[in-house]
Amino acid sequence: MTTTNLKDVAQAAGVSLATASRVLSGSNYPVSAESRRRVEAAATELDYIPNAQAQGLLRGNPRAVGVVLGGDVGDPYFSEMIDGLQTVATELQYLVTVVNIRRSIRHELDAFRALRAHRVGIIILAGSGLAQADYGPSMTKALSAAIDAGETVVTIGRHELGVDVAGVSVDNEEAGMLLGDHLKQLGHRNVAVLSGKADLTSVIDRIEGLRRSLGKGLVVREVPPTRDGGWGGMEALLADHPTLTAVVGTADQMAIGALAWLREKGIPVPQHISVAGMNDIWAARDLTPSLTTVRLPLAEMGATALRLGIAALGGRISHSRLPIELIVRESTGPARK
Repeated sequence: MTTTNLKDVAQAAGVSLATASRVLSGSNYPVSAESRRRVEAAATELDYIPNAQAQGLLRGNPRAVGVVLGGDVGDPYFSEMIDGLQTVATELQYLVTVVNIRRSIRHELDAFRALRAHRVGIIILAGSGLAQADYGPSMTKALSAAIDAGETVVTIGRHELGVDVAGVSVDNEEAGMLLGDHLKQLGHRNVAVLSGKADLTSVIDRIEGLRRSLGKGLVVREVPPTRDGGWGGMEALLADHPTLTAVVGTADQMAIGALAWLREKGIPVPQHISVAGMNDIWAARDLTPSLTTVRLPLAEMGATALRLGIAALGGRISHSRLPIELIVRESTGPARK
């Protein structure tokens, strides 16, 4: 079986080898529309596949995207984000590689350097930053080195790191305030939070928003950011604070665990205690009762990050802050007397 090469494509299209190379390598060198059409048609007809590895050694691969995921792709927050990113990537024919780092500074830096070594065209850092003393300086140094080398980096949901890179964000403090104001209007004063890791900037901001609305008496219990974390946390909260009338999860899956525990114990929601979450993952609307939450445009965040990265390849650095929305459902109601 004979493998089709670039020379075969050039001959079939009736153009020079250099012209065929310019078209199929994504070069900015001007090629007439007719020549480009013939080359692309010939490549399709002959099922020609460019050697991406060879191209990457020469100039990197602008159509390769590396995503450093601040958590686990199994987390609905990240899976919806990646789904949105992949939708755009498929449409525009970009290849995406996802690396899970599970909130480790060392793993994040290692993954970032590895993607740089593989010469991917766009690196996307997805997920909250860390409120740790060595995180900011370490990431700033790594990002600065990439920018100085002319590489393209996009962040999703990060705080300012002192480097001008493209970025997508939402206002997590506003998310906390929206939920806090909603509960306050319903008469809730004894409110607790099932919190994810306390060193994540997104979690810090969400709790700060709740405190700004509900006051400093807010009870915070850190639990694993999972359904089971919410289950165990709900039991512990009511044991220590039996007068609670509302509980908020800093992510929906923790609120879902709390709902499940309350249902098993026969404690009515929202008549006895209201429950709310944040992010509005796909399962939130189908629960019984359905979950009040703050909707983050997770899929749009991923899609926007890739579009900003593509624009940055052309030298246009921009930032996008996407809107959020309070979604009131059945799991919140007036505070019991």
